[in-house]
Amino acid sequence: MQIIKTVTLDYRQYLTEKEILEIEHEVSIMETRESAGIEALKIVQHHRGWISDESLNAIAQLLAISSAQLEGVATFYNLIYRQPVGRYVIHICDSISCHLLGYQQVLQAIKTHLGIDYGQTTADGLFTLLSNVCLGGCDKAPVMMIGQQHYEHLTSEKAVAILNGLIQSKDGNLPGDILDKTDVGATIVEVKND
Repeated sequence: MQIIKTVTLDYRQYLTEKEILEIEHEVSIMETRESAGIEALKIVQHHRGWISDESLNAIAQLLAISSAQLEGVATFYNLIYRQPVGRYVIHICDSISCHLLGYQQVLQAIKTHLGIDYGQTTADGLFTLLSNVCLGGCDKAPVMMIGQQHYEHLTSEKAVAILNGLIQSKDGNLPGDILDKTDVGATIVEVKND
């Protein structure tokens, strides 16, 4: 008989006080503790950049749900990252509308400029490239999202200009904050998830 050693994690030793307070606030406005699962994941990801196994287990313990149940939530949503990602995560829409309006050229320009493929992160840890089934901008295709900002009506040149703006940014702002919209020629739309 094989004996498996288990370690019990106390969420108070793993999650910060600020994370716990923010999660408890979300719990207070939900019908059940488990209903706050996605919001709790987003809170911890906001503070840490991604959701490690330890983070997931600590959140599950705080919410009094199973880790498997919370894992199901985490893996369902494509904006929850279960492995380390770059400082800027590029979600490029690969819907039919984007395909018809130049997605392949934009994608190739991004891949070439950054030297990465889907699911990869640049060596400097600045960018991760991910596909997204739909970003809701079919009438403004091709579209990509970085952080909370959507970039619409993209061309290869516009996409590279946006990436260069991020590379040159010394204060960590996104291109909409540091570049005039005419500099990149793309429509920049900030998305609020409040």
